[in-house]
Amino acid sequence: MLSEKISSIFKKISHAALRVGREPDDIKLIAVTKSQPVDKIKEAIDYGLRIFGENRVQEAKIKIAELKNFNIQWHMIGHLQTNKVKDAVNLFEVIHSVDSEKLAKFIDKEAEKRGKIQRVLIQVKLSEEDTKYGIKEEEVEKLIEVCLNLKNIKVEGLMTIPPYFENPEDVRPYFKKLRQIRDELNRKGYDFIKELSMGMSHDFEVAIEEGATMVRIGTALFGQRID
Repeated sequence: MLSEKISSIFKKISHAALRVGREPDDIKLIAVTKSQPVDKIKEAIDYGLRIFGENRVQEAKIKIAELKNFNIQWHMIGHLQTNKVKDAVNLFEVIHSVDSEKLAKFIDKEAEKRGKIQRVLIQVKLSEEDTKYGIKEEEVEKLIEVCLNLKNIKVEGLMTIPPYFENPEDVRPYFKKLRQIRDELNRKGYDFIKELSMGMSHDFEVAIEEGATMVRIGTALFGQRID
């Protein structure tokens, strides 16, 4: 039952937050709906979920059109190619995956056309995996400075996708590192960098203990995807 899974996830979020003295309400649950049918999303809305994440612009475009009458938010959590920016700016409240100056400038240009301030997160690559996107730690501050000179883009935080480990404890150093990068940026005066989008179905509790403000959960809610 989806209702039971949602209830279980919220309980785990709450317990993880309280273990480290955080407020559960400070953590946003992003329901990842990649490959999930619209009916499943409607059911999730009925049970109180309000923020949904999609990896692919084309898939999101269809779903968002069908669900346009619902009061929900959509977040782009997958890699964004420059040729999809126009649609992404039109569709998503927050883009989690800004990983280059070029992409930031494309987003700013499209947002300006729409009279929109596009909220974004900077994706940071903390592993050596070729399959992971993101910029290096030492490039984050420079990209933030680029974004500060763009009028229609607003950086609100950082995102990362660490390697997969069977034991969630093995992921902890990656989450801790992203928090440390955020905290160091805050000390340097970039105190608007608040959000930490990190943690998925198998490791979100560890992510919350290390400071996640957004957790991206799909499988634990909806079951295995059918790609």
